[in-house]
Amino acid sequence: MVLIIGLTGSIATGKSTVARMLINNNIPVIDADIISRKVVEPGEPAYFKIIETFGTEILEVNEKIDRKKLGRIIFSDELKRKQLNEIVHPAVRETMLQEKNKRIKLGEEVIVLDIPLLFESKLTDLVDKIVVVYVEEQIQLARLMERDKSSQEDALKRIRSQMSIKQKAEMADQVIDNSGTLKETEEQLQKILTMWNIYI
Repeated sequence: MVLIIGLTGSIATGKSTVARMLINNNIPVIDADIISRKVVEPGEPAYFKIIETFGTEILEVNEKIDRKKLGRIIFSDELKRKQLNEIVHPAVRETMLQEKNKRIKLGEEVIVLDIPLLFESKLTDLVDKIVVVYVEEQIQLARLMERDKSSQEDALKRIRSQMSIKQKAEMADQVIDNSGTLKETEEQLQKILTMWNIYI
């Protein structure tokens, strides 16, 4: 029996850090962010739908989609964000399922689906257990501003465009508090894996 774990969090809570820890322990992680970049590459069906919806001004000179330009549009407009999600999410879901099935055929017993918008995209049916990587909003805000060199206003806009991290934590099977040291985060992860009979 394969155990499918959904790993999620919110922007700048440290989900990627936990994903790396899993990969370092030879647990396969299928990353929705990587897939979401692939499905909007020039020539992909989602790419043409995005240009049709948002116009050619979101393109770079090499014809690729300028993610920053597109980000600025969708983070300040709920309707446009919804339009983009309706194009990208089905393509990501389909590719993730293909990847998951490949891993199952290879005999993997545990597979992690790393999905930032697991709840927002209503993808919880793809997983058996959910782990949320959590920090308080003020830490999240400080980390995001530091990471992206963005203003407080822009950072808050991005945080508020997602479901609050508190809400996500309430819906999780397990929560990892990533406010402390890497060692503390790793210890929490190990505890969860042991609880679910995953020995690495």
